[in-house]
Amino acid sequence: MQITSFNPRTGHEVTSASETSSSDLVSTCARAAQAAATLRDTSPAERRGWLNALADVLDKDRANLVAVADDETALGPARLDSELSKTIAQTRFYGDVAAEGSYLSLAVDDATDTTPAMVRMCQPIGTVAVFGASNFPFVLGALGHDTAAAIAAGCPVIAKAHRAHLGLSLRLAELAGSAMNDAGAPDGVFDIVFGHDAGVELVRAPQVAAVAFTGSQSGGLALWTIANERPIPIPVYAEMGTINPVIVTPHGAAAMDEVARGFVATFTSSAGQYCTKPGLLLAPEGSEALDRVLAAFRAAAPSPVMLTASIARSVHTGLAEMQAAGATLIEESTYADIGYGAPAAVLEVSLSDIAPGSRLLEECFGAVAVVCTYRTVEEVCAALRTLQASLVAAIFTGADTSDPDVAAVVDVLEGKVGRVVFNGWTTGAPHGWAQNHGGPWPATSNASGTSIGAAALDRFVRPIAFQSAADQWLPRAAQPGNPWNVTRRVNGILHRATT
Repeated sequence: MQITSFNPRTGHEVTSASETSSSDLVSTCARAAQAAATLRDTSPAERRGWLNALADVLDKDRANLVAVADDETALGPARLDSELSKTIAQTRFYGDVAAEGSYLSLAVDDATDTTPAMVRMCQPIGTVAVFGASNFPFVLGALGHDTAAAIAAGCPVIAKAHRAHLGLSLRLAELAGSAMNDAGAPDGVFDIVFGHDAGVELVRAPQVAAVAFTGSQSGGLALWTIANERPIPIPVYAEMGTINPVIVTPHGAAAMDEVARGFVATFTSSAGQYCTKPGLLLAPEGSEALDRVLAAFRAAAPSPVMLTASIARSVHTGLAEMQAAGATLIEESTYADIGYGAPAAVLEVSLSDIAPGSRLLEECFGAVAVVCTYRTVEEVCAALRTLQASLVAAIFTGADTSDPDVAAVVDVLEGKVGRVVFNGWTTGAPHGWAQNHGGPWPATSNASGTSIGAAALDRFVRPIAFQSAADQWLPRAAQPGNPWNVTRRVNGILHRATT
């Protein structure tokens, strides 16, 4: 059976690919399992070399990759070129994180008169199934954060291509295979499959040890269910996203014009197709928040083109559902009749409409946002407690650090989101050692993990301890002399890797 990608601007076919057969999937999983044994005994520094080689070929093929991606996503060359640059940088970053070695959590306790010798470290869990996002074909696609982090941690990856960008997925898989194999990686370190049924079979395959997913709540929960119905369940790290609130404190309302312009620019950027898009603005009464947002919205005159026909339809459906739930449609933009156009919209709700179970607490994936005003900080904190958990929230405060209301808002948000942004916008999640891109359920299926940042490797390893083992029986990373040159703790004292 064939699956096809389409140009969102025109609706015309772009690329077709054959769905992966069951027999081909079995062969793919067998190759990955064989590669897993090799990767476990390959030093992080070697794996960094593979990832650097991959980054090099991505950079070399930049112009072609951007053109292919734009044809299938309509996200625009400038946005896609920037995204590819981030992908190249993050691919190198995860290799550096692996080589530094602290993700191994390697600890050595020498024997004493009363205790045995003990070594504890993390080992790669095995093959990871990666389901990439439609809205970020590079940084969260087939070769995105999940894939680079998993390979850095010593796990082979089988990616399930997103049907919205088949041509790009095919090209990325071709580049990855040749680049990493040329750099010395074993066959099976990266592979790709196509089609819905192949994705389901992949999650059920006994060789697969974990699933990483970025996308809708319905998609993430479906994979989570399949993984937990296996004879031996496996972890699913699903990044699903929700409404990502923005709170303007009474002191922050002094800059309401600037906040309104930023809010509109952010929730309409890339047709609102961000998991971190701000979907709800909470501002104090008297701030003229709605009027200022409307002025900025009319000035921007957005005309969104969505990634797929189903996403475009979901915008219309979401708007209708939100109005049925009590929201008032204040302004709606026009959009192109050809391709996958959809409206951008501003809605208004009262604080009393924000109640547990309401459709207003769910994401509308697109350039759609809600404005709501509050009387007191206590009132807005109570409303925040009713929201679904989100990946990120933003707080706009006064011009200095003396704003008396920030602490109360942060106290609520700490239990609701994975990241809090002060006086800035929720979109964008730069990779780094301190980044956390996650959050409590249903923002993600596992609040202890992050899909972006150095800690992303932690999802793909598990700890094991060795007691009273002879040196030669230990994994190479744990043997005396630190042959892999990784950060480790010996008798409680931290010894950093030498550069």
